[in-house]
Amino acid sequence: MSTGPLSKELFLSAKHLMPGGVSSPVRSFSSVGGEPFFVEKAKGAMITDADGNSYIDYVMSYGPLILGHAHPQVLEKITKVMERGLSFGAPNGLEIELAKLITDRMPSIEMIRFVNSGTESTMSAIRLARGFTDKPSIVKCKGHYHGHGDSFLVQAGSGVAQHSIPGSPGVPTDTAKLTFTVAFNDFDALSAMVKKHAREIAAVIIEPISGNMGVIVPDKEYIQNIRQLCDDHNVLLIFDEVMTGFRVAPGGAQEYFGVEADLTCLGKIIGGGMPVGAYGGKKVIMEKVSPQGPIYQAGTLSGNPVCMAAGIKTLKLLKDKELYQTLAMRTQFLADQMEKIAKHHGVDLTVQYAGSMMTPFFTNKNVYNFEDVKKTNQKMFQKYFHGMLDEGVFIPPSAFEAWFLSIAHTEDLLKKTLSAHEAVITKL
Repeated sequence: MSTGPLSKELFLSAKHLMPGGVSSPVRSFSSVGGEPFFVEKAKGAMITDADGNSYIDYVMSYGPLILGHAHPQVLEKITKVMERGLSFGAPNGLEIELAKLITDRMPSIEMIRFVNSGTESTMSAIRLARGFTDKPSIVKCKGHYHGHGDSFLVQAGSGVAQHSIPGSPGVPTDTAKLTFTVAFNDFDALSAMVKKHAREIAAVIIEPISGNMGVIVPDKEYIQNIRQLCDDHNVLLIFDEVMTGFRVAPGGAQEYFGVEADLTCLGKIIGGGMPVGAYGGKKVIMEKVSPQGPIYQAGTLSGNPVCMAAGIKTLKLLKDKELYQTLAMRTQFLADQMEKIAKHHGVDLTVQYAGSMMTPFFTNKNVYNFEDVKKTNQKMFQKYFHGMLDEGVFIPPSAFEAWFLSIAHTEDLLKKTLSAHEAVITKL
């Protein structure tokens, strides 16, 4: 189905008022072509646009809605809290309750600081790492997105040192030079870089399971080796679990791999759909954060009671490990059947998944890093995206994003998704 007249009218108005007509670039459909629909409402696993068209949703606000849209118990909780006020600019007990839930499930987090987004959490974590170690540089993996902080918006650079150059205008070259980049899943390259520059590297920041260039799950040994490498060279290990935290396992990727980070960045699910993030870690590191320590970070809306309430109810509803097992089984079923259907019709498709995250790559090979991702058939993905939309299935409008399942994605909806998938694959 093409974008309806009301969505077209809204998009035209939005473009006069907001850059590209959107509040975040991927929403513009610029990477897949066409114009975006505007959302009117959502419930469970379904999302409805301004023209009344409904879609099975696999974007799920890019991850936080593991319980589905507008879960009644989450809505009930935040409604009661809203009646007492929306924001205080002062401490409230809900912060303590959510902090306790998080630290109980992620033992590596001994102390935590709430912020307002995943981007804030990663920016704050690297400032803390630099301040704690008194070293200026960080290492990130090519293709990993850690928010839009200047230190993260870099691409691979030239030169022996492999310092990076800005990946966006507005990022000072001198700032970008403080970020080293290596390929994901290449431990030898990371090891060589850390050994050579250990005196200036404060931290290695990594998505332990890649989500922002599509789902890529490394070997457990890779993650274990990184942990040991950081220990050996006085470098902090930061896990960006904004996507994977409480999504791939009750204790996130750290439970999934059995490896603990020094600092962990969180977002998405701990806000239950509301804008929230957090960073936390070992007490000896977190005690350096202001006002207890000298490393400054602040936020007027941090610990907002409505956001805390949504996160508390979400995590309490996620206490059952069987729920995670069910989600993982449904994700695996969907991924396997999508591959099977594509193979039957002679289309190269590899679907990679972890927990309740998955990404279909149009290729006949497994995908291990960003270079592999860029070699996949993105033109075919564009056709696939619009075909699925026509069939009533909304997937991320980018070949580099993860799909997310929720408990509201019933077996019946999965079957409908597979029927849509086959109809589109047949045309491809």
